[in-house]
Amino acid sequence: MNVTPFWLAGRPETGGGELTVTHPYDGRVVGTAAVPTPEQVEEAIAAADALRKDAAALPLHVRADALAHVSARIAERAEEIARLITGENGKPLLWARGEVTRAISTFRFAAEEARRFSATTQRLDTDPAAEGRMAYITRVPKGPVLGISPFNFPLNLAAHKVAPAIAAGTPIILKPAPATPLSALLLGELLAETGLPAGMFSVLPVPNDRAPALVDDPRLPIVSFTGSVPVGWAINDQAPRKHVTLELGGNGAAVVLPDADLDWAAKRIGLFSNYQAGQSCIAVQRVYVDRSVYDEFVPKLVDTVASLVTGDPWDEKTQVGPLVSQEAAERVEAWVDEAVSAGAKILTGGTREGAAYAPTVLAEVPTGTKISSEEVFGPVMSIQPVDGVDEAFDLVNDSKFGLQAGIFTRDLGIAFRAHRELEVGGVVIGDVPSYRADQMPYGGVKDSGVGREGLRSAMADYTEEKVMVFTGLPL
Repeated sequence: MNVTPFWLAGRPETGGGELTVTHPYDGRVVGTAAVPTPEQVEEAIAAADALRKDAAALPLHVRADALAHVSARIAERAEEIARLITGENGKPLLWARGEVTRAISTFRFAAEEARRFSATTQRLDTDPAAEGRMAYITRVPKGPVLGISPFNFPLNLAAHKVAPAIAAGTPIILKPAPATPLSALLLGELLAETGLPAGMFSVLPVPNDRAPALVDDPRLPIVSFTGSVPVGWAINDQAPRKHVTLELGGNGAAVVLPDADLDWAAKRIGLFSNYQAGQSCIAVQRVYVDRSVYDEFVPKLVDTVASLVTGDPWDEKTQVGPLVSQEAAERVEAWVDEAVSAGAKILTGGTREGAAYAPTVLAEVPTGTKISSEEVFGPVMSIQPVDGVDEAFDLVNDSKFGLQAGIFTRDLGIAFRAHRELEVGGVVIGDVPSYRADQMPYGGVKDSGVGREGLRSAMADYTEEKVMVFTGLPL
């Protein structure tokens, strides 16, 4: 099997080692990625640092055209890329194709934002002393970005690091997850077609134990990380003088109120607790249902979950495939077993086969169990009756996480109350917390992280305002 090269300052290279990528469903080898030497990593960082001024001066049309090219090329190779994602990640083709579609949009949105990345002006004559003065305000890059992307969306979450960096005019070093580097390396191939200057991007699949050296390097003043809570906060502590953005965990809550369409809510919650095998930080994990409709809603939800098609991710009909590894599935199994031993009841699911865990609904989950408070990152949800909106919202907020929440209601007053009171980065009305549009601000509070993704938001994180004042000019 050929070794897939990494991308060093825009050119393909092989290094001092290899990374073998296996398919989570059956363990077969799907690819091998070259791993850069420390000397090659140093060369990539030095190239990014050397380019920082020229990258900031890169014309907007050049940035936008490069991003539009990548978007178009992903579209042209969509099925090939989807199969690559399924191969290395194990997600069913259904979801892999959806990820490719999102990546197409992510680069297209970035191209659009690049063309809008213009200066603004501000009149200063709000006070007599500033009559005749005007401020000219631009956003300038803070410096090269270190982007660290996770395994669960190996293409689109890499895109959310790379695309805003190019749009903002700053070089980026991308470190993909060791379990799923191939999609990011293919993205490097498409970027290399654009003619962006050498040093504008590198894709370096280094092992995780070499990441701290990248985080420490002062030539990479921006760190954008998506991944686990402990690693994210460790990075934040390691680099206190850097600008660090963290997209971390969640245990997404859905609230079902009496005026909701129960069939719709059951269908959406059942599917989006289990899509990506639950390996999404905004997958539904906690479900709070008004007691007045609880007995009617629970059978609908259980039937939906039990009817999901599980199995081989290459099957066109499969909705729920394996987790990324058998170890991950064994951890989920242990958490469910802990909850059941403490008194939880399994309404459906609760079994494991290799790296696959059956879509599972739990009721009567005691507080203090991992399932009730941590991020399961697997196809498991708990359901609980509540007495009204006050209790539901209190329970949503009773979490160390605060990424997104979904509220199934038709009441506009409750919708605005949820937006005001819930301690999360995003509230979705009439749908699950798993909804994300790639152009919108996306991120959380508490242990869900700091900063926001979404192209314009990430560009703001990667840049800072710079002001020039004109004096004595007529207004």
